[in-house]
Amino acid sequence: MKTRLTLVLVALLATGLAFAQEGTNVRTDLTPEDLARVARVTAPTTDFSKPEASENLQAGKGTTKFTVNADSFSHFMANLSFEQEETFKLGNALFRKIWVSSPSSTQASDGLGPLFNARGCQSCHIKDGRGHPPFIGNDGVSMFLRLSVPPGENDTRLAMDGVIAGEVGDPTYGTQLQDFAVPGLKAEGRMVIDYTDLPVTLGDGTVVTLQNPHYSVADLNYGPMSPDVMISPRVAPPMIGLGLVEQIPAADILAHADPEDLDGDGISGKANWTIDPVSKTVMIGRFGWKAGMPTIRSQSAAAFAGDIGISTPIDNLPHGDCTELQTECLAMPTGVQARLGDSEAPDPVMDLVTFYSQTLGVPERRNAGDAAVLRGKAAFYGAGCAACHMPKFVTSRDAPEKIHQFQLIWPYSDFLLHDMGEGLADNRPEGQADGSEWRTPPLWGIGLTQTVSAHTQFLHDGRARNLTEAILWHGGEGQKARDAFADLPKSTRDDLLAFLESL
Repeated sequence: MKTRLTLVLVALLATGLAFAQEGTNVRTDLTPEDLARVARVTAPTTDFSKPEASENLQAGKGTTKFTVNADSFSHFMANLSFEQEETFKLGNALFRKIWVSSPSSTQASDGLGPLFNARGCQSCHIKDGRGHPPFIGNDGVSMFLRLSVPPGENDTRLAMDGVIAGEVGDPTYGTQLQDFAVPGLKAEGRMVIDYTDLPVTLGDGTVVTLQNPHYSVADLNYGPMSPDVMISPRVAPPMIGLGLVEQIPAADILAHADPEDLDGDGISGKANWTIDPVSKTVMIGRFGWKAGMPTIRSQSAAAFAGDIGISTPIDNLPHGDCTELQTECLAMPTGVQARLGDSEAPDPVMDLVTFYSQTLGVPERRNAGDAAVLRGKAAFYGAGCAACHMPKFVTSRDAPEKIHQFQLIWPYSDFLLHDMGEGLADNRPEGQADGSEWRTPPLWGIGLTQTVSAHTQFLHDGRARNLTEAILWHGGEGQKARDAFADLPKSTRDDLLAFLESL
């Protein structure tokens, strides 16, 4: 059994990085007594006869306890002060804001695009929940295509201390396909999805038909894409609990990394080291489907620029993702106004949106003590799901905000990259993530997807129409757990799904 220190050192050696950027190789915020206490409470359980202590409080003291409804992901953390509630509500207003094209009489809201995927944050993160692929009669506003090409002489990626972050956009269409444009300008094109059926037979003879998606683009208005362009679909992930994830000590994430699979369990996991655009330091990526972003602020700035076409002090791109070859786009007016700052969403806006994103609460678990849920939890562990979907962490005592400090949280993720096999591969590298690697997505709140988002579409592109299909798509490092699930009797599969629905 590898020790925590051994795993951290292995992760560092594999990446060739000094750990100075993220602190020491062990937690420095805790006393030896607290370190031992954290090790005890975060150890995997072996008792499935009853719920664990505080298991229903998925976000610690910040867990929300409102009536379950479509707004369940939109509440502020329960431990906010009165003053912080006001800041949260101001951030919520900006998160819901609909941006308009320039010039406009609403000068604090113009600057949209000129090319864009959505007119506001809430347009993609519907009810602060999960996006979905286009439905019949519905556009793809909560899903888009990322674009990149292999780096050549014009390598625009950030590089520091042996880390290369990001990717190189298509010379004409940039880093993502924008399917909307302001008046007077044509959209870049549209995403096309063709599904083929993929039958899968489970151990008891049950046949499950998966949707195998194939992606392409149509109606390109600015000429052809590069012949070596790489396309990757993305749906918007849920917003809950992000501030707590941001305060998981890097040492605790690295403790679960085993990039060379030294213990031979078939599970490796590695950090996607990236470069923080604010501090100009190397940090662990925590956010995004491939863990390409280190902080909520940097993730928010990238979304403003790429999705909405709004410039910020971090990504000061008033024309958004327009490229040098899109001269019509670059000729359009922007929303930059000297009296409001040098960007369309200056620091006060970024402060509020970031705080809002950091303080969205996680709903309380439901039915944690139900007999079927407890049996399903045992099956979840027994199948090996918890090897990547790590149940528990304790946040840092040194978190900037008291509400995030020293909280036992239950995200069910290790926040590491894992090879998920060819079936889920997008064949598009991002930073240290290769074309088949994805960050383990947190599972907290997953049982409320239908309630909040009015659908049950899962995975990075929403191809799975329910949790069973999501599990059956697992390959690579997830293959063993997937096969174990497929071989379970139906009653035990139902129990495992009941456990997931309780999260």
